[in-house]
Amino acid sequence: MTDPNPPAAGVPAAAAPGPDAAKRRSARRTILLLAAIAIAPVAASYAVYYFFPREVQANYGTLLPTAPAPELAGVRADGQPFQLTGMKGQWSLVINAGARCGSDCERMLYATRQARTMQGREQERIARVVVATDDATLPRDLAEQHPGLVAARVEAAAHAQLPGGPPSILLVDPLGNLVLRYPADPDIKGLARDLTRLLKASRIG
Repeated sequence: MTDPNPPAAGVPAAAAPGPDAAKRRSARRTILLLAAIAIAPVAASYAVYYFFPREVQANYGTLLPTAPAPELAGVRADGQPFQLTGMKGQWSLVINAGARCGSDCERMLYATRQARTMQGREQERIARVVVATDDATLPRDLAEQHPGLVAARVEAAAHAQLPGGPPSILLVDPLGNLVLRYPADPDIKGLARDLTRLLKASRIG
């Protein structure tokens, strides 16, 4: 049958798309897909930052104003004289037990021991000391669980100057300055992370 609408003279019929054109379209789609995949994480991070803001805190413990720790002096459980200034040269976790080492004190002893142990080879840079005003003597079984711990009965007047009051944990730097304060039942991993950061950043102690 004759085509009722033949193409005008001199005008070529539309050519069917060739295999090269199809390949080019496929390549463009692939490039666009890869670009979308690459951009997606960046776009998501911006969305979270701008539409779901939250306060970011680098440290777990409560940062204390920079000041020397009180001049605690007293007597160790073994009868030897004690001074907190004698702990200089190491990072010191000071367990403020209050009058004596009770159940809160035992939890703080456990938390500080675990956080210190998690520092691996760096743990020797950290000392632990528990201070009380009336009686710092630990039961033998408890003392055996915490080798290297210094227990001391200190003067009440100086003890009252420790920030936050008992029961709490204070971190003192190798120069004798107060750094951070922790509650009586701290998150052990949070405490350990703080110690790891400080030991990594510090060239002293």
